[in-house]
Amino acid sequence: MEKELYKAYVSILEEELIPAMGCTEPIAIAYAAAIAKAALGSLPEKTEISVSGNIIKNVKSVIVPHTGGLHGIEAAVAAGLVAGNAKKELEVIADATEVEIANIAEYLKTADIQVSRAETERIFEIDIRVFAAEHSASVRIVDGHTNVILVQKDDEILYESKAVSSDPEEAVHKTDHSILTVEQIVAFAEEVAIEDVKEVLERQISYNTAIAQEGLTGQYGANIGKVLLTSYGDSVSNRAKAWAAAGSDARMNGCELPVVINSGSGNQGITVSLPIIIYARELNVSDEALYRALVVGNLVAIHLKTGIGCLSAYCGATSAGCGAAAGIIWLYGGRYKEIAHTIVNSLAINSGMVCDGAKASCAAKIASAVGAGLLGMEMYRQGRQFYAGDGIITKGVEKTIINVGDLAREGMAETDKQIIEIMLR
Repeated sequence: MEKELYKAYVSILEEELIPAMGCTEPIAIAYAAAIAKAALGSLPEKTEISVSGNIIKNVKSVIVPHTGGLHGIEAAVAAGLVAGNAKKELEVIADATEVEIANIAEYLKTADIQVSRAETERIFEIDIRVFAAEHSASVRIVDGHTNVILVQKDDEILYESKAVSSDPEEAVHKTDHSILTVEQIVAFAEEVAIEDVKEVLERQISYNTAIAQEGLTGQYGANIGKVLLTSYGDSVSNRAKAWAAAGSDARMNGCELPVVINSGSGNQGITVSLPIIIYARELNVSDEALYRALVVGNLVAIHLKTGIGCLSAYCGATSAGCGAAAGIIWLYGGRYKEIAHTIVNSLAINSGMVCDGAKASCAAKIASAVGAGLLGMEMYRQGRQFYAGDGIITKGVEKTIINVGDLAREGMAETDKQIIEIMLR
């Protein structure tokens, strides 16, 4: 692999596989609020926040960690204002103290927080303005969870960025994700020096395993992980689904443990990594083999999500489940041909599963996505596959990935709007 391409692939992993505590959309709101408070210089007397429909969808039902079980946009705003440390970005409220957590609930009782839906074509937009005495401050985040493009106090611009996509549906990345291809991902996984990726992958293994264990031992949401283990036994395939679901059980329902995300999503980070980890343990492979399989899985998930966009009506767990299967078949000795067919088979099964926001049922969708990935893998291991012309499948894995992106980004745009309207009723 060319040196510059190699460095870009390492950078993509470093940029995407970052820690976050809680669902990333409410945490992005808390992050914006913390920046706004710092700019204002005091706790505001009044807050106005305007967000895009997809933010509303993903914040409405999920519990914000370190709030004592609160959920919704107002809770996320209050958490950022009362207990936020903007320097920690997606771990903005990770260090909230017991006193601060109690103060969040108290602040909400009297706080003037006005929420509205932004009049924007952007999928991802957060605009917040805070007021105290005769002063105000505002913050704007677009196209990505930490992509701050404006910080202003009164009439003074404190920070302004040009990092805005010309396409409002296209997420902003530091490294060009269009360079990703399945063939190059496999080549990179084969030759990458482990020390170049070990730190981010070790953190992913540690964080995501810990939250899955918490989900299996605690009482979170609908306890999908426990239901799977109780109902369907201890096979490696069922454990792969159950551990991934359990991580989401905990994360969607207030667990304060961090996760390492993928494509801006903790659920996608959980979905792509835990099944690979479970299979690696079952197969008793070396640490190096696990790292290389995780490189395959993570980059495949990122590649699939790039054409879809940051947020959409297309459930991102589908892409992550495909990535997990790609990493698992690598553990079994599969390389480009086997991985490409696994991806195509998996996409044929579950593409079109809708995202109706972050909530407890995400865990069940994750189990379904992992199951689709594993079925796609087993199909090819047994000499079975879907062919070009079967629905959205076409000849060549890259062309099929393009089709899925078109389906999710363009074809499901109206579905996304309808889902949001239903949730706002």
